[in-house]
Amino acid sequence: MSPESQGQNEHQLSVSRRAFRTWRGNRPFWAGLFTMLGGVPIAYFPYANMHLGNMTLAMSTTAGAGSLIIGVLLITLGLTMWFHSIVRVFAGVASILLALISIPVANIGGFLIGFLLALIGGALSVSWVPGDPNADEAGPEQRLLGEEEEPELLGAEASDGFSIMKDTQAPVHSEGALHGMGVPEQQPARYDTTVEADGRRHRAG
Repeated sequence: MSPESQGQNEHQLSVSRRAFRTWRGNRPFWAGLFTMLGGVPIAYFPYANMHLGNMTLAMSTTAGAGSLIIGVLLITLGLTMWFHSIVRVFAGVASILLALISIPVANIGGFLIGFLLALIGGALSVSWVPGDPNADEAGPEQRLLGEEEEPELLGAEASDGFSIMKDTQAPVHSEGALHGMGVPEQQPARYDTTVEADGRRHRAG
């Protein structure tokens, strides 16, 4: 096999896997799968025979037709969940009711295997909700807008706070006081009040 053909096969495999993943995400896939798997043992066990050496054990009951109908209905409901998911709630409730009915009718619900599988599938179908693609698309845009707006708001708050602090901390001075700020105040010179007269010193005052 050439490398080119191998690369094409891997590409086709990845494309098909991606398409299956998209198809599976648009419907209650696991709910339908569990429901169909639950219908198989319910419909099979009443018509099956177990061989133990030379001895054959028939597990069929008087309600074998009822078990077959319950099993077929569960498989049909599982396919309905896959291909007509709009009625998933009805299909889920019907699967739960059929699973409960299979306990007295179909060998304790297919030896509890089919009962549990159908019960889980019905519950998953009732609780499944399709995703909203618009929310995923709008998420990055809203996140980018929020990131762009936050710095602007923070910058405005910071500038306002800085201006308020500047206004409150700046002392109020007159125009003359601002010019003379930083110049030490000069003390007036002290004059000698003594006067000499006729060779004598007299103190005024």
